[in-house]
Amino acid sequence: MLYRWLHDPLAAKLTKPFVHVLFGARQTGKTTLLRQLLPNPALSFNLADPAERNYLLTDIGAFTRACRALPPRKPFAVVLVDEAQTVPAVFDAVQSLYDEDRARWRFVLCGSSARKLRLSGANLLPGRSLQHRLYPLTMAERAPPESPPDTRSPLPFPPAGEIGESFPAATLVQRLAFGDLPGIVLLDEEDRAGVLRSYVIAHLEEEIRREALVRDWGAFLRFLQFAAQESGQIVNYARIASEVGVAPVTVRSYYQLLEDMFIGFTVPGYSRSARKNLTSTPRFFMFDLGIRHAAAGLTPSPDVVMSDPGRYLEQWVGAELWKRLGYLGKGRLHHLRSKDGAEIDFIIEIDRRLIPVEVKWTQHPRRDDARHVARFLEEHTASAPHGFVICRTPRPQLVHDRVMAIPWSCL
Repeated sequence: MLYRWLHDPLAAKLTKPFVHVLFGARQTGKTTLLRQLLPNPALSFNLADPAERNYLLTDIGAFTRACRALPPRKPFAVVLVDEAQTVPAVFDAVQSLYDEDRARWRFVLCGSSARKLRLSGANLLPGRSLQHRLYPLTMAERAPPESPPDTRSPLPFPPAGEIGESFPAATLVQRLAFGDLPGIVLLDEEDRAGVLRSYVIAHLEEEIRREALVRDWGAFLRFLQFAAQESGQIVNYARIASEVGVAPVTVRSYYQLLEDMFIGFTVPGYSRSARKNLTSTPRFFMFDLGIRHAAAGLTPSPDVVMSDPGRYLEQWVGAELWKRLGYLGKGRLHHLRSKDGAEIDFIIEIDRRLIPVEVKWTQHPRRDDARHVARFLEEHTASAPHGFVICRTPRPQLVHDRVMAIPWSCL
């Protein structure tokens, strides 16, 4: 078993008498993790299977009857439903059974999209469920080739339990080229690009088409490629709408669709600042760089990374911070950009503290690389004690008062 950070926290939470819902993008390892935690469920439904999905779509009562037919088990009978969002009525059936006898069954629902649930007004079991999220691999799960020389980090993220066997180590360029999806990093490098392209076709395209989530399929495909190409940039809805040939409101709905499918996230502009000319427009990021490259129409490879390495390092750092905040269950990620050109890549807001983070490709950070972070610290002396520049320096070094430059491997 390869180490996943969520393993021990989720194992502890699954003992609690609630309905458990595990969300995450395809290929993040949800099914594998649940099989490790729940190796012998009393009943299992795989709604990714068209036959089983259609069976419950036409007769949801069959789900209820199958659960009631289970003999009593101690301490409870586990009922596992994979891709539960494809049959939203399952959530109503689970609520009925849970309210009938919350000690008899332990329902665990798994899904790779919240879109259909949100649009259908599906019952997400308020007051009865705990929701969990599985992300692509973090640094805690996939160590650098060599141990970092220092453990200083803008967002320390200690292991949640026994580490055990970790995923194969990878260089920075490998991470930026192929991303951090578990199934991808376990492949031979020559196979990764083809599988990433298949992911885009089979999941991002076919699943959206199957669920009829968009009306103009051609426009959405143009948008998907454009959104991937623009990943990490401030979103300009009007410009993208013009490029794609749809209304700006449609572009907004497309971005929401990518978030609902857990394959993208937004970083809002930081607004609680003394500066008056800040932009509030969010930045949008694809959740994984390998998927980003494939969706942008590129062949994931080190050559793609080296065409603009600083841009991809910044996206990777943003995704890593986003995943950590998601697992920690607290804090927010922002960016800051003023209309006069001053910008900070990321601002972590956690435990009433602000931590500005700048990302640079350089191996030799200079004082000038930290000037915007230093100014932010001066403007927020009470809430922002220190800042960071994340780069490729071989060891941490102080580049400005209260601004530390650290290697990417220390993140």
